[in-house]
Amino acid sequence: MKKKLLLVFLCPAILSFITGTVIAQPVTTQSVSARSVSSSSIKSLLKRVSDWQIAHPNTSAEHDDLDWTHAALYMGMLDWAALSEREDNDSSYYDWLLRIGRRNHFQVGKWMYHADFIAVGQPFIDLYIKYGNKKMVAPVMARANWVVDNPSETTLELDYGKLETLDRWAWCDALFMAPPVYAKLYALTGNRKYLDFLNKEYKATYDYLFDAQEQLFYRDRRYFDKKEANGRKVFWGRGNGWVLGGLAEILQVLPKEEPSREFYKQLFVTLSTRVGELQSSDGYWRASLLDPDSYPSPETSATGFIVYALAYGVNEGLLDRKVFLPVIEKGWQALVAAVEPDGKLGYVQPIGADPRKVTRDMTEVYGVGAFLLAGCQIYKLLNATPVN
Repeated sequence: MKKKLLLVFLCPAILSFITGTVIAQPVTTQSVSARSVSSSSIKSLLKRVSDWQIAHPNTSAEHDDLDWTHAALYMGMLDWAALSEREDNDSSYYDWLLRIGRRNHFQVGKWMYHADFIAVGQPFIDLYIKYGNKKMVAPVMARANWVVDNPSETTLELDYGKLETLDRWAWCDALFMAPPVYAKLYALTGNRKYLDFLNKEYKATYDYLFDAQEQLFYRDRRYFDKKEANGRKVFWGRGNGWVLGGLAEILQVLPKEEPSREFYKQLFVTLSTRVGELQSSDGYWRASLLDPDSYPSPETSATGFIVYALAYGVNEGLLDRKVFLPVIEKGWQALVAAVEPDGKLGYVQPIGADPRKVTRDMTEVYGVGAFLLAGCQIYKLLNATPVN
């Protein structure tokens, strides 16, 4: 059931940013139809973006069905599927996800420990929760059980010449890929072995990669001593977006009475506050958080994950509405501006580990996933009663 529209969204400029449409007449608090138009316009935009991606599958060697890139896409598609089914009785996006799962027998990736290879377990767990078919969750649970029972003892000092150093969460992207799997399995089963493993490994990575002075995450140990052209430390935009997105996923499933949840909540607030300060004037977050002038191109994957997390935080009352709403508004407006008329999302930074050049014609499935995650939270924000 739709709830009272936030008064803050009832001015033409903000309504325009949300929907991507031009509002010619002032909107008043009595205008019920304006709210309807804005909600339908958001859904129309999300449909356009998701439909374009489905029609243009990325089938390169680096993007098989079970790859981390597609895992991020499926997570966004799941939120969009839920919204479409609830609001419009449209189950076609769930059907699309089910076809992918079935043709892969709901397996996860081949590498036993690597975080990227278990990421696809997140959407499969969610599909199991909806449909109750144990085949959907058995492979990811088996993988997680083996890892928990046989934890890797390798170092967090990432070295691509030593593949065993990829067996733990030694790079910040991994905090989006693997930890939510263990959080979801704990929430699903109540078995504390998943939570204990999550807490131990996450805090180890936090202690190693989080810079207390800058309150940001290094991508991995190779960046500890690197500097940008302006002399500042190197902190990757999407990398910190990965962390925030992963925290949002964890917080959505950990029980509120669980004591260890407080660590993730406080980290979410701290990182959100710091990242919020680093938004560029045009609404985007750049590939380099502390040297945006050296990377002037917009970057929608970082922006998408950050807007998703910040909007989730406001929706759940974790972040101050007055402080973060203007940041979210500018970020969503920037994302909308990067969508082509046919639904293609542009300015998505290619696969990599650090800042690099981005152009409007660049797109990637994980960028679309981030966009859908963000858009579904924006839709919820538009139609929700304020929490704080």
